[in-house]
Amino acid sequence: MNPQSTSAQTAVHAHDETFHTEQVLTIAGGHFVHDTFSAFIAPLLPVLQDKLSTNYALAGSLTIFAQLPGLMNPFVGYLADKISLRYFIILAPGVTATLMSLMGLMPSYASLAFLLVIAGLSIAAFHAPAPAMIGRVSGNRTGTGMSIFMASGELGRTLGPLLVTAGVTWFGLEGLWKLMVLGWITSAVLYFRLRQVSASSRPTLDGKMIRELLPRAQKVFLVLIWLMLARQFLLVSLTTFLPLFMTDVKQADLWLSNSSLTILEGAGVAGALLSGTLSDRLGRRGMLGIVLALAPLFMLLFLFGPAGLTAVSLALLGFTVLAPTAVMLALVQDQFPTNRALANGSFLATNFLIRSLAVWVVGFAADRFGLSPVFLWSGVLAWLSVPAVWFLPTGRKI
Repeated sequence: MNPQSTSAQTAVHAHDETFHTEQVLTIAGGHFVHDTFSAFIAPLLPVLQDKLSTNYALAGSLTIFAQLPGLMNPFVGYLADKISLRYFIILAPGVTATLMSLMGLMPSYASLAFLLVIAGLSIAAFHAPAPAMIGRVSGNRTGTGMSIFMASGELGRTLGPLLVTAGVTWFGLEGLWKLMVLGWITSAVLYFRLRQVSASSRPTLDGKMIRELLPRAQKVFLVLIWLMLARQFLLVSLTTFLPLFMTDVKQADLWLSNSSLTILEGAGVAGALLSGTLSDRLGRRGMLGIVLALAPLFMLLFLFGPAGLTAVSLALLGFTVLAPTAVMLALVQDQFPTNRALANGSFLATNFLIRSLAVWVVGFAADRFGLSPVFLWSGVLAWLSVPAVWFLPTGRKI
């Protein structure tokens, strides 16, 4: 019997260098469906803003509520390193699909915010251990595995705007709950495929190891904070406020505004897939330097180029703006191979804090100055991330 065909039924050893294709694709498939539903917020912002009579800052802040439990990611990651949390990964698509599909039934901003916080718990429960599991089953091809994982998430965020817009068209905002069945079908498949696959590297995190990890963690995460802070305003502008920009500035309807998000995220699939894979060959720093330098140029093309190039500029933006995450996750996995989930959870929590700051800043600035100048300045500030690349570590830690 081909061991590849039964890999889902066997645990992967901590130092296995084999790339387990079947397991990687199974986890990536779960990521695809999970992020299809977690991507419902931004496409619904024009509808929710009208229903709840909110400004840009409050509308954009809905994404923060969904990411608030991300502060727990280091704790979830620590648990995932000690005891496999495979059932978090298995159940999350169904739970997230249920909660996101109930958004249309919430009668007030407060109730919607509370629902999104609960949904954020499910999102955090998936995203902290899942990359660590990918790191384990990818062997010595972490960049490739992380690219497939991130590309599947981007593909989900590409389909999400289309699915939720179709759901509103077919069932109305209050009828979106009918879509939740797709998430539970996915959880059932993940159960049968992953129930015996470990998500844990089972480290011994004693005092000596902590003393050894802290200097490296400080070195790696300080540079990553610089890099994330500089580019997050551009990322937030596009992934959170693009539908509002298309609706309010470009005067597009709901289908057209959400189609722009689909173009952006669709190109991000290719960016995530290629960037991590190429970084296995070109190096993490080289790949990051290329995409971080190009993204602001494409933002200028989107804002000031001919209307006929809008779709092209959005595709180029999606390819470059969304590509770095796969490379950064691969870098974190490289540097902390025995504490992958903890390191990944710390990365996600840090990213949440920076993203939350960016959402508030972009939202308040848009209320005061308008979306167009905010989009411009977010692109300019993103260039400040480029110098950070050369301070990132190279190679793998053992």
